[in-house]
Amino acid sequence: MPTPVNVAVIYYSSTGTVATIAKAIAGDAERAGAQVRLRRAAELAPQAAIDSNPAWAENVARTADIPEVSQDDMAWADAVIFGSPTRYGNVTAQLKQFIDTLGGMWQAGQLADKVYSGFTSSSTAHGGQESTLLALYNTIHHFGGILVAPGYTDPTKFVDGNPYGTSHVAGQGDIPVGEQTLTAARVQAERVVKFTRAIKAGLAA
Repeated sequence: MPTPVNVAVIYYSSTGTVATIAKAIAGDAERAGAQVRLRRAAELAPQAAIDSNPAWAENVARTADIPEVSQDDMAWADAVIFGSPTRYGNVTAQLKQFIDTLGGMWQAGQLADKVYSGFTSSSTAHGGQESTLLALYNTIHHFGGILVAPGYTDPTKFVDGNPYGTSHVAGQGDIPVGEQTLTAARVQAERVVKFTRAIKAGLAA
């Protein structure tokens, strides 16, 4: 019987691109045999800002049934896949706010030895995708986490071209998530589940 694997997909999304990728990754991880929790970071922006952008307001309403992330989700997970749109080459304040609450877990060693990976979106092809994921991965090093990035481990990765993690160029929200991004999501999710299972089995041996 395969080693059970718990995967938490934890994301922040304003206008819905990252939410779409998060749902795809969660589904792909489940199909790969993992138990999955899909969780969203709490919104910090004022309601007036949300209401000023119809796509943002629509995404908030559409994803209201997805539970907000808690420290329990981190404790439960064998692997964590973080998602955030890029904000000036870095992760969003909303996701960072959650990560900043994990100090007690970090001090207790509860974030170490888990598998971590990440995904992102940006307005343009050079809008900070790589730097956002690398900034996120700097945090993983501090956790003592095990980074599992997709690399160029599948022929499709030479098509989307991002070895750091699944990414999507969304324009001004007018470029929907398509097959290229969804394929990248599947490759990443399957790789995370595969190596999490192997690492967990090895540690238990």
